[in-house]
Amino acid sequence: MRKNSFSSFRWLKNQRKAVVTTVDKKIPNGIREEQELGYSSESLYTIVPPEQQTVVLLPRSPSASKTYFPIPVDHLEEEYRLRSADDGKLFREEYNSLPGGNAQGTYEEANKDENKEKNRYPNILPYDHSRVVLTQLDGNPCSDYVNASYIDGYTEKNKFIAAQGPKEDTVADFWRMIWEQKVSTVVMLTNLKERKEDKCYQYWPDQGCWTYGNVRVAVEDFTVLVDYTIRKFCVQYQASDAAKTPRLVTQLHFTSWPDFGVPFSPIGMLKFLKKVKAVNPPFAGPIVVHCSAGVGRTGTFIVIDAMIDMMHPEQKVDVFGFVSKIREQRSQLIQTDMQYSFVYQALLEYYLYGDTELDVSSLEGHLHKLHNTFANGDRVGLEEEFKKLTNMRIMKENMRTGNLPANMKKNRVLQIIPYDFNRVILSMRRGQEFTDYINASFIDGYRQKDYFIATQGPLTHTVEDFWRMVWEWKCHSIVMLTELQEREQDKCCQYWPMEDSVTYGDYAVELKGDTLCETFSLRDMVLTFVPEKQTRMIRHFHFHGWPEIGIPAEGKGMIDIIAAVQRQQQQSGNHPIVVHCSAGAGRTGTFIALSNILERVKAEGLLDVFQTVKSLRMQRPHMVQTVEQYDFCYRVVQDFVDIFSDYANFK
Repeated sequence: MRKNSFSSFRWLKNQRKAVVTTVDKKIPNGIREEQELGYSSESLYTIVPPEQQTVVLLPRSPSASKTYFPIPVDHLEEEYRLRSADDGKLFREEYNSLPGGNAQGTYEEANKDENKEKNRYPNILPYDHSRVVLTQLDGNPCSDYVNASYIDGYTEKNKFIAAQGPKEDTVADFWRMIWEQKVSTVVMLTNLKERKEDKCYQYWPDQGCWTYGNVRVAVEDFTVLVDYTIRKFCVQYQASDAAKTPRLVTQLHFTSWPDFGVPFSPIGMLKFLKKVKAVNPPFAGPIVVHCSAGVGRTGTFIVIDAMIDMMHPEQKVDVFGFVSKIREQRSQLIQTDMQYSFVYQALLEYYLYGDTELDVSSLEGHLHKLHNTFANGDRVGLEEEFKKLTNMRIMKENMRTGNLPANMKKNRVLQIIPYDFNRVILSMRRGQEFTDYINASFIDGYRQKDYFIATQGPLTHTVEDFWRMVWEWKCHSIVMLTELQEREQDKCCQYWPMEDSVTYGDYAVELKGDTLCETFSLRDMVLTFVPEKQTRMIRHFHFHGWPEIGIPAEGKGMIDIIAAVQRQQQQSGNHPIVVHCSAGAGRTGTFIALSNILERVKAEGLLDVFQTVKSLRMQRPHMVQTVEQYDFCYRVVQDFVDIFSDYANFK
């Protein structure tokens, strides 16, 4: 066992520098292949039988006694830049200087023979002094053990319980802990399986109710969103004498943590954290936070929460000091230097952009404020807000495929190239290099990842690639936001027949119907993959309400086409929606932003135009290209609220 651990550790050490984050290549029909080797941020495990599996603890620095001081928030951006330089060298040094845990801490209860099987990993154990102690069952002294530790928040003692992901034989103990500790909120930061390894046993029923030990758990409701799922359970303890009064327990399950590394952006985690804070009742017991081992992602979440709480009253953050402190309560909290730097990234994101979420009832007042000029000049708040978006760095180093000489001619606008990490990949044609490229990007929806494909208007020589993409990714809806020509310039090649049928390489497209609605044309087409004689119905939504210069005068036309597309998606299945204008950024980004914003307004009565557009720009450059388009996003939401205050158009 020791030899195996050492060789695996040496392999991890050799691979470590190459790893930055998860980079999955998306290829047709959902198959994925890894572009880079790496290790999992939560799952640094040796390849051994599950009962012997241990978490590989990364090497300690010889300079472990070094101390790092709190950082004033107005220095956070510069400090993050310095620490990130040279492949994060200073982040690694700081992380490796952390104490591993409590030098005086003991693990006597965790190491008892009767309790060893209850631990998912034999080297991730709760200290005796901070472990959660359950009530003993039937006089059995070991029945009070669960692999879970109390963890302090910024000022609140025992604000959290950090726990391992339940095993099949510890689920009853997990629910007993939730009941006894009066827990109202459970935060889950792992998926049940990752990289084909079991990370956590499913400790809740998918529907109906299930009893775990003496605790009955019934599903009340669940909501699936793009980054997390919310499940609500009615929980009742069934004592021998009588059942106790039921309680509501909410589980928030963050589903966007990649198998390797850390999330690409902290935006989803910050939204998730805000939801956790909003959901947890004021007088509830501790918030249970778990991943698989209950140290890596769990520690990351807890530290981000505490440092955001510290940021306001003290105008500084003390990541090093706080991690050192909570490692006295559970060892190895925050498991990798990547997780440690992700904490800083999240804090910087929060400091720079704050909370830009609005309740829909306050939109009118907020718009008035955005359009008022500042006392010291003529730049309005809206322009200042949009300027923050245009200052975002475009990651040109992640545009290698689109910039290959063989692919350059396939791009309509050279400034708008898809990022490699989310570009749409076509199947490679046998014996033909570079035939997997099209200028198109997967874009997340409100509830579903990769819900949209943002692409440019096809060029004459890319029409077949366009239809190949539609076929291979099982798309049923195409949204077109440009005319073929505007201001005497070609904006898009005509890629569908005016009547009858046209063949583009292996694909035949037949026009079945063309209906002119108030602001858009609705075309029904049959797409045939000729070699196999397979067909699919396609609905083409061609929006005519966008003027050649500027933006539409009112929002109703955009609201109508978004609603029509959503109805079509419900009928045809939620495969990706292809959206294009000319370059696939300005109007395309505006349509996708509004689809996501209005969907959230409908579901939650909340909107965040700034973060919605920021997220789009991280997925494809220049999405929502002008301040007028950005303003249009706000105005359409206001029109939506004014016209459809009961949201009937979307039901």
